[in-house]
Amino acid sequence: MEPYKIWDTIDTKIIAILRGVKPSEVEATVIELISAGISVIEIPLNSPNALQSIEAAVVTAENYADAACLIGAGTVLEVDEVPRVKDAGGNLIVSPNVDADVIGKSLELEMFSAPGVFTPSECLKGIHAGAHCLKVFPANMMGPAGIKALGAVFGDKVELCAVGGIGHEDFKDYLDAGASAFGLGSLLYTPGMPPKEIGALAKQCVASFNAAIG
Repeated sequence: MEPYKIWDTIDTKIIAILRGVKPSEVEATVIELISAGISVIEIPLNSPNALQSIEAAVVTAENYADAACLIGAGTVLEVDEVPRVKDAGGNLIVSPNVDADVIGKSLELEMFSAPGVFTPSECLKGIHAGAHCLKVFPANMMGPAGIKALGAVFGDKVELCAVGGIGHEDFKDYLDAGASAFGLGSLLYTPGMPPKEIGALAKQCVASFNAAIG
């Protein structure tokens, strides 16, 4: 299934950002996330042995998930990083910026593209390049009002994912403003966090998301 179609099948659009995760932690962490209902997992490339962790996450999802998952890399800054993520089994490319070449390579390799934006000009550049979703970062600095303003212009063209400084208690405000997804980092995971704690936080976030969308 094409990654953009996987995204369309996901009801709870929470991206778990596992910055700093080690390969040895991946299996237990991913099992907890999947069990809680999170099926989109981002491992930033500045994490230790990130490609090895992505490969481990993909294998774990294949063994434990009931449905297709989006798993791949964050902090993708260079075009040549995209095929490396693909070779590791990943199908998700997340960047902190809008780089048309990175987006183009992601589309060429049939991967889900979510570049980072903050301004209307960046949104338009990402849309024109073919991004599947725009990562609004840092969303807490923009607030729901800023998301609403972006959504009023671009909401019929692309989905907005709010990332940065958002707690689960904020979900409803951002969803009402026009966001459809959230990227959660330290709210869900910090290096060395026990898997069961990750699972409990993930369940809380999923419950809050589902309550917010009614």
